[in-house]
Order: sequence, then C-alpha cells, then structure tokens
Amino acid sequence: MLPYFSLVTIPLGPITIQVWGLLVALGIMAGALVSERFAKKRGISSRFFWDMVFWMLIGAFVGARLFFVAAYTPAHFFSHPLEVFALWQGGWSMMGGYLGAAVVAIFFFVRKHLPFLATADAFIFGLPLGIGIGRLGCFLIHDHPGTPTHFFLGVLYPDGIIRHDHGFYLSLIGFVVFLLFWIMKKYPRKGGDFVMTFLAIEGVSRFFLDFLRTTDTRYLGLTPAQYLGMIFFGLAVWLFVKRHKQPVV
Repeated sequence: MLPYFSLVTIPLGPITIQVWGLLVALGIMAGALVSERFAKKRGISSRFFWDMVFWMLIGAFVGARLFFVAAYTPAHFFSHPLEVFALWQGGWSMMGGYLGAAVVAIFFFVRKHLPFLATADAFIFGLPLGIGIGRLGCFLIHDHPGTPTHFFLGVLYPDGIIRHDHGFYLSLIGFVVFLLFWIMKKYPRKGGDFVMTFLAIEGVSRFFLDFLRTTDTRYLGLTPAQYLGMIFFGLAVWLFVKRHKQPVV
C-alpha cells in the first residue's frame, strides 16, 4: 500500500500556490511542448500549433465546466444559475474537456482542409503526459477517494482504511499511455493510430475505474464519465474499422 501524503497549497511569502492548479498548468505545458516537436516533424508550423493549443484550451475549459454543470449537478445549477460562472468554487469534468477541445479541433481542421486524423494525432501525442502530470494534482489533494481495498497500490487514508485513489490511477495510466505512444512513433502507422489508442484506453479505463469511486453522480448505476467512456471506446472501434484501407505513414 501507499502512504497518505497530502499537499494542497505551497505558501511562498504573500502568495499561496494551489498545487492542483500548478500541476495542471505544468501538465498542459509539458504535453503541448512534446506535441509541438511531434507536430513540427509532420509539417505543422509552430504558429498554427500554438494558435490551435490556445483555442483548444478554451474549448476544453468551457467543455469541462458545461459538462460538469449539465451532467453532475444540474439541479443545483438550475436553482442557482449564476453559480455556473463561480469557477473558483471548482467543478470540472475532464471528459467534458475532451469534448470541448474536440469540437474546436474539428472546426479548425475542417476549415483549414487538413487531414483530420493525421493532424489530430500530432496534437494528441503529448496529451497522456499532460494527464499524467496533471492528475498528480488530484492525487496530492485526494479529491477522488475510492472504495476500500487490499490492492498494493491502495492508499492508507488517515481514517486507517486503505482505499483506491482515482487520481493516482489516472496519473499512472497517463504516463503508461505516453510511454506506449513513444514506442508507437518508432514504427510505421496509419493516421489516427494515436487518436484511436487514446480513445480506447481512456474509454475502458474510465468505465472500470469509476466503479471504484465512492461519491459521484450516477444514472442507472453509471457515472456520466462511464457513458462517455463507452462512446470513446465505440469511436475507437469505428475508427479501426473505417481506416483499414488507409496507407501506412
């Protein structure tokens, strides 16, 4: 089992740094820098890349907030509509962030007449690294405690109970997927391989991991993220079937 270690803020004189926000920001930057190098080797200019990152981040934050509002606590926000804009109170959904970023990407890629899957591969390449770093923030503040367990990667919480820790598992999966991507790029592949792999692993992992969460909104026994996880996996299968005639690059 893992010991319980919590780090919520870092005081620096008159400034207090929120650890979760710091690690999310570091994850975004690290993932974007890695993706930029990958994209440049595939003929995508740095200017276009960073323009896209800017707009995709806006889409991701909007999508993360709106999905949380609509899927997790709709009754509360219906009664208190102005709190939708109270971002300092928290309330984000990573899966909703994916949707928001994807909407922006589809709009720009189609508008620029870019090969969608190959271009999306370049932008998604560093995403697992960003997730691995960013989700360490969730682990350090322990905002996703799970069900009791005897699993060797469980965390011994202060109440003496060993629990699954959702943030730690998602961080670990992020780093593993990035390692897989790093290996994949050394071999011939088709456009969409990275997108398909990410969707499949993210869909399956979120579907099963959410059963280990103790507190979450559920519809017919499943969380909103689990429903999206099934859609992600279905898209991965559809891509696999759809692009079988594409040439290897």
